[in-house]
Amino acid sequence: MSASSLGIGPRLFVLSQYLAPQQLLTRIVYHLTRIRSRLVRNATIRWFCWQFGVDTSEAERPVPDGYEHFNDFFTRRLKPGLRPQPAEPGALASPCDGVISQSGRLEGRRLLQVKGWHYDAAELLGGDTALAQTFADGTFLTVYLAPFDYHRVHMPLAGRLVRTAHLPGRLFSVNAVTTAGVPRLFVRNERLVTVFETECGPMAVVLVGALNVGTIGTVWQAEYRAGHRFPTSRDWRADATAPELARGDELGWFNMGSTVILLLPAGAAEFSAGLVPGTRLRTGQVVGRLTGAAA
Repeated sequence: MSASSLGIGPRLFVLSQYLAPQQLLTRIVYHLTRIRSRLVRNATIRWFCWQFGVDTSEAERPVPDGYEHFNDFFTRRLKPGLRPQPAEPGALASPCDGVISQSGRLEGRRLLQVKGWHYDAAELLGGDTALAQTFADGTFLTVYLAPFDYHRVHMPLAGRLVRTAHLPGRLFSVNAVTTAGVPRLFVRNERLVTVFETECGPMAVVLVGALNVGTIGTVWQAEYRAGHRFPTSRDWRADATAPELARGDELGWFNMGSTVILLLPAGAAEFSAGLVPGTRLRTGQVVGRLTGAAA
């Protein structure tokens, strides 16, 4: 959903989100997108593909009849081999399809949202200042997933899960208009923080919810549902069931579109040249290289 599709200006579009019952709308969408009626499913999927220009030739199953409901299609897997991982051992891979919103170095613990607006890594990570400090002066990559994108998230590096935090919040849209119009957007919105221990130290992959993104799934927990009132966190360090994932392994998925934020410590990696806002990425694409002893 965008300002242009609604026929309204950017300011009114942002204001309407402050006033809208975000959680209620998201709960309604959650149920509508899981209707199993063949008529509803096929009509919704066909309209969506036409409206947003979805490349259905990449889908693993036939469109629309290969899917149980709209959300099953939205979280579709792709045909094998369409998103190959880099061959180089020291390469950093894009975690998802999408467009770069921002990338670069943190200023201390501050990440750039848009020109003139920053937010604190500690807020993004749920108030954990010690964890945030491990990323001070490190590198970050923020990727926006449009409605037509592939909505599964993959590991940029191999790692073992050591912490998760599901953080309540608002559900503003995360498109370019809203990102430029809502200060501290990514720390206001509901989000799932995942932290992995990797060969170059800790790595955080933050899945940010948005309007109509009421559920985030992972390979270790099928649903993190929106609307909870209090943060929930889990320390996996002493848990024998903690997932160990290779680079390129599936990490999770969005039920409707949103944003992924990747954080790495200072000195861990250097991003490739040309990763500027607006650059389109594909899952597995090389976005940088590990540096120093980690390479």
